[in-house]
This record gives sequence, structure tokens and C-alpha cells, in this order.
Amino acid sequence: MKKLIIIFLICAGLAQAQPKIKWPDHKKAVIVLTYDDGLYSQLNVAIPQLDSAHLKGTFFLSGDLNYETIPRWRKASRRGHELGNHSIYHPCMSVNDNPVASEHYTPAMILEEIGVMNNFLFAVDGKTSHTYAYPCTETSVGGKNYVDSLRKSGLIRYARIGGDKEAIITDFKNLDPMLVPSYGLDDNTTADQLITYVKTVQKKGGMGVFMFHGIGGDYITTRALSHKKLIEYLVKNKKDIWVATFQQAMDYISKMKNKK
Repeated sequence: MKKLIIIFLICAGLAQAQPKIKWPDHKKAVIVLTYDDGLYSQLNVAIPQLDSAHLKGTFFLSGDLNYETIPRWRKASRRGHELGNHSIYHPCMSVNDNPVASEHYTPAMILEEIGVMNNFLFAVDGKTSHTYAYPCTETSVGGKNYVDSLRKSGLIRYARIGGDKEAIITDFKNLDPMLVPSYGLDDNTTADQLITYVKTVQKKGGMGVFMFHGIGGDYITTRALSHKKLIEYLVKNKKDIWVATFQQAMDYISKMKNKK
């Protein structure tokens, strides 16, 4: 009986002691700052705060671009921020009060839309590879899941879904690059909540992906001061935290997985 208990404890210990990924420059964790919908508050508040701290974010844009915002997004890209694909029309289930209902889509239709949006983004940033964020974090259109269709299409290598404050990635071996979870924020998430999430990611030695919308305005809003305090914490702890764009982080993870 004692031998069985010892064997059980050893196996449990081995299960918990999964090897952690080695981050660049001996960092202990990675944080990815992503922002959805290409909002004015991101251009007016988030990007200036990031630029002041010399940090880079990932901004998932839809086709809602115009003569005023395109030059600003192009400038952001030149400064090192990543522009990602969020489809052209941002289709979502009607229950989400979205003007374009995804119930009327087929997987083929959303893939075509993602492909066209890739071309739009190329016209803005000159890049031939873009990551993707599922509109409203929905992985189905017209009642059909399109994740595998997107995977096979070759249009996108990495895609982000939703999640909550428990969305901390530590099992990189089984991480699906087309279903990368993120911390979807509620209205007025406090600075303490944002920083607590980062501290948990640090403790676990994993990757945490934030999903922001409005910063100091627009909707699903994070206050400008809360966002600034988060950035200040990341800068203060830059020795231990790698703040990367979504593509940078996923490229690195893919490289490390292929080495094993």
C-alpha cells in the first residue's frame, strides 16, 4: 500500500512539473496586449501610451477604415505595432446586437472575407502575413465551425479566441495556434485587476493575452489611467516580462515546439 502511495505521489509530481518554456533573454513570462475593432480611442490613447513606454501591441482591424485612420494605422505599423485581421464586416450572432449577422454566412464566405481583409491590411502595412481574431470570439458562422477550414486555407497561421482572467497559457505542447485563449475584459476593469492577472502569469511562467476594446472611450472601456498603470507595471518589471506582439509570441512558441 505504501509503495502505491509513493508511486502515486511521484506520478502526480511529474504531472505538475511540466517543463516551462524558455522565454527570450531569460524572461519569466510573456504578455501580449491585443486590441479589437480598430477604435479611435486606441489611436488616441492606447498607442501614445504604448509608444511612450516603448512597448508594442497588436491591433485587430476590420474593414471600418477611412482616409483619416489609414495613415495613422500605417504609422503605428511602422513603429512596430502589429495590425491583425478581424474580418471585413465583423459578423456576429444576432443576439450580440451586431449589424452583420453571422447566421447568414457560410464557412466559405467568412474565409473569402478574411482573405480580402488580408489584402486590405497589406495595402496598409505591406506585410504578407497577418494573425486573426474571431469576431465576437465566435468560431462558427451559420451554425458551422470554421476553425479547421481556416487552418487548411493557409490564410492565417495564428488566431485568438476569447476567455477570462483564468486564460493563462502554460501547456504550450497542446496549444492550438488557431485557438489561442485571451483575457476578455469587462467594462472598467481596474488597474489592480489587470496587474493581478499579469502577476499570476509571471508566477506560472506562462503567456497571458489581453483582449482590450476601448481605452478611455468607445465601448467595453478600460479607463486610460488603468491602462497606463498596467503599462507602468510592465515597464517596471521588464527584466522578467517579455511584452510581445501576438505574431512575435506565437512565432517564438512555434519555433520552440519544433525544436523538441
